[in-house]
Amino acid sequence: MDAHDIIKKPIITEKSTRLMELNKYCFMVDKRANKIQIKQAIEEIFKVKVKDVNTMRILGKMKRMGKHEGRRPSWKKAVVTLEPGSRIEFFEGV
Repeated sequence: MDAHDIIKKPIITEKSTRLMELNKYCFMVDKRANKIQIKQAIEEIFKVKVKDVNTMRILGKMKRMGKHEGRRPSWKKAVVTLEPGSRIEFFEGV
């Protein structure tokens, strides 16, 4: 897989912006990607050194439209901790 196939998009929420102060960044990633692939993809795309990667699988929420029930798609989230002194310029000013 290509690095851009692994990292789908950044997650910008109140919690993730607080984590940026601790040098941690959140991304939505491919469900099949492991921590090693995520680390290599972040280092390749943003040219930074990654210290640690934590992942979690998020179950899609149940939604209803009248009497019909469905589920939003499940996805995988990665919280990437960078080495001290490394910053992702993409998130600056958020």
